[in-house]
Amino acid sequence: MPAFDLPLPELERHRPEPDEPDDFDAFWRDTLKEAGQPAPLVSVQPVETGLRLTNTWDVTFRGFAGDPVRAWFSLPAGAREPLPVVVEYVGYGRGRGLPHERLIWVNAGYAHLLMDNRGQGDQYGSGGATPDPHATAPGGPGPAVRGLRSPHDYHYRRLITDAVRAVTAARALPGVDSTRTVAAGNSQGGGLALAVAGLVPDLTAVLVTAPLLCGIRRALDLTDAGPYGEIATYLSVHRGAEEAAYRTLSYVEGVSFARRAQAPAHFGTGLRDTVCPPSGAYAAFNRYGELSGGAGPRREMHAYPFNGHEGGEAEQVARQLHWLAAMLNG
Repeated sequence: MPAFDLPLPELERHRPEPDEPDDFDAFWRDTLKEAGQPAPLVSVQPVETGLRLTNTWDVTFRGFAGDPVRAWFSLPAGAREPLPVVVEYVGYGRGRGLPHERLIWVNAGYAHLLMDNRGQGDQYGSGGATPDPHATAPGGPGPAVRGLRSPHDYHYRRLITDAVRAVTAARALPGVDSTRTVAAGNSQGGGLALAVAGLVPDLTAVLVTAPLLCGIRRALDLTDAGPYGEIATYLSVHRGAEEAAYRTLSYVEGVSFARRAQAPAHFGTGLRDTVCPPSGAYAAFNRYGELSGGAGPRREMHAYPFNGHEGGEAEQVARQLHWLAAMLNG
């Protein structure tokens, strides 16, 4: 795929006006208040994985509406002191998979919580284990369009709430230094990490690559790939639903969450990404932390001119590892 979005110099200046409803903060404050539970953890069960250098637990925590949400929690075997925890969110259509699939963060010496996606997990990967009992509002079959006509019914209201609750759950787990919490993710996971950064004021750091749900209106004009294509297909059938859909999407716009973030952030994007166009990542990056006062939190962006949605792959991960180590040890 050739480059199709703005040229890099324009991306570096790309700061669109926020597509943000007046009650954005009240909406999320009320949503999270409704989800608040005094005890986030439901169960923490050890799992035999065959890995001798990693200990893993099957975790269930209370998410949106108190619904049980599954996750894998891992620690380096023999860890003797509380560790910083990386709370990781996975991509669209993927579940938490199997516990041995994602070992980078625990091998780097961190505690690691990998959250399952409610109502997803059937498109690729190794599946998930968290149903979405509230997926009954009108909308298409894909998560991106479930409940699209109302912000209160929308799938991402529930999933973002789960993501915030995952941080609360991670901080309650044994072996975790609750004062050093990192949100991380690629694609949909990157969008969730950004949302968490905007809703949890005391994160230590945020790692975001190719984020979904950023610059949503522009993305719908640029691409028919992936989740944005599902939204466009829904609106091609339900003509006249655009206003309601755009209103709903404005409550999950990643740029709005990014504006409220306070933690240092590491971004990455492929400039030929047709799934999550790079202008969305740059819109979030360029407005990141602007409501936090002063110069805002430390942040950096890595662009990969000849890559698509895969971005920098292992090179990006290496950069994240070095950046996060410096952040936590500095």
